[in-house]
Amino acid sequence: MIFDEQTARQVANSLLQIKAVKLSPNQPFTWASGLKSPIYCDNRKALSYPDIREFIRNELTRAVLEMYKGVDVIAGVATAGIPQGVLVAQELKLPFVYVRSSKKSHGMTNQIEGELPEKSSVVVIEDLVSTGKSSLNAVYALREAGAKICGMAAIFTYELPVADKNFEDAGCQLVTLSDYNILIQEAVRGNYITQDDMKSLMEWRKDPQAWSDARQNL
Repeated sequence: MIFDEQTARQVANSLLQIKAVKLSPNQPFTWASGLKSPIYCDNRKALSYPDIREFIRNELTRAVLEMYKGVDVIAGVATAGIPQGVLVAQELKLPFVYVRSSKKSHGMTNQIEGELPEKSSVVVIEDLVSTGKSSLNAVYALREAGAKICGMAAIFTYELPVADKNFEDAGCQLVTLSDYNILIQEAVRGNYITQDDMKSLMEWRKDPQAWSDARQNL
């Protein structure tokens, strides 16, 4: 669910303006998984723009305060969720930890870096949610370490059905500043894409694999 519609539209427009989000249904991008996608999102670019960075920090902080109560610790998902999580933790004057994708193969073999008191109530900060798999790996690691997960706050979600199911199965609430549907609306309004592009982009969100397979065969 989005936190606030006005915020969602402002974040979407900011990401489009700085080209953190690129839309190309006719010349799709290839994800690391091999999936063809008409959208490429790199929210880390927002960190280079102080006004946008501040707005995202403030809105993530507001989302944590309004949506989750009794938070003890902020956790960032490595790697892109780390800077956003640090900014939120600093604003809230709360401890911060971050969660690796897997345990280190050397030293203390930590997966969670930082001090996490047992039974802490934690909000996880993420920058982008696609299928939710990597984001929820962090949730599972924190739970295994004894933490109580209040929920997750992220900048953006592709709103893929598989992600909705994964978060529901994990019993983890997800709140985002913006989402795919609003981004596409703002992209049409700002003449970044055409109505025909919009149709293709919405088809991708419903079934990314079928959309990708169709492009592979062209």
